[in-house]
Amino acid sequence: MRLFDTHAHYDSGAFNADRLEVLASMPGQGVELILNPGCDLDSSRTAVELAERFPFVYAAVGVHPSDCGGFSQDAVDSLRALAGHPKVKAVGEIGLDYYWKENPAHDFQKRVFHAQMELAEELGLPVIVHDREAHRDCLEAVKAHPNITGVYHCYSGSLEDAKTLVKLGWTLSFTGVVTYKNARKSLEVIQWLPMDRIMIETDSPYLTPEPFRGKRNDSGKVYRVAEVIAQVKGLDTEEAARITLENGKRFFGIEV
Repeated sequence: MRLFDTHAHYDSGAFNADRLEVLASMPGQGVELILNPGCDLDSSRTAVELAERFPFVYAAVGVHPSDCGGFSQDAVDSLRALAGHPKVKAVGEIGLDYYWKENPAHDFQKRVFHAQMELAEELGLPVIVHDREAHRDCLEAVKAHPNITGVYHCYSGSLEDAKTLVKLGWTLSFTGVVTYKNARKSLEVIQWLPMDRIMIETDSPYLTPEPFRGKRNDSGKVYRVAEVIAQVKGLDTEEAARITLENGKRFFGIEV
């Protein structure tokens, strides 16, 4: 099987004990490519360092809404500099998160989101969007930047919003959540979604798929997402893996 884990956080402290060993094992598990997005400036730098170390790892740089409290023009300048690296393929993980009450104020999150969307437009890069309990405001931000395309990672929105995003040229990505018993809404979206607009991811070390829940997630488990998509779409798993690999390569502009 040929797999592309389009969203995994190997910069996370959950991998401090064995980060390099875990990454080195991935080609042997059929994982051909991994995209590591940053969540703040430090993790964005680490993502770039890992991309330099492993030929099959690529990076995105950005500031996550939960980590955007100290965001300033200096952060934009730092992200711009990091994005100059040839293995940086997107601005992300950016967006809005209204779930956690301790997160920065909604209006501030929106200002940070728009600033990073503007940076992506300036750089000609796609964006990786995090949307948690902020569907309306996220969609408004996307519509406000019609020259940008991107991916909603770990898509959790409605079928109606999915149809709007596809019309705008966007892609949706799915995690191990699709293996959970309460995944009905995601499966409905996948059923409708054109196959060329689907990517797969782990969001490692989070969102571990069944039957591995309770353990740390890693890219070696992304095949479970491909299996579920294959079942929903009436495909063989190898074919679902191949199509989502090609979708990811095209989306991120990776030629290997």
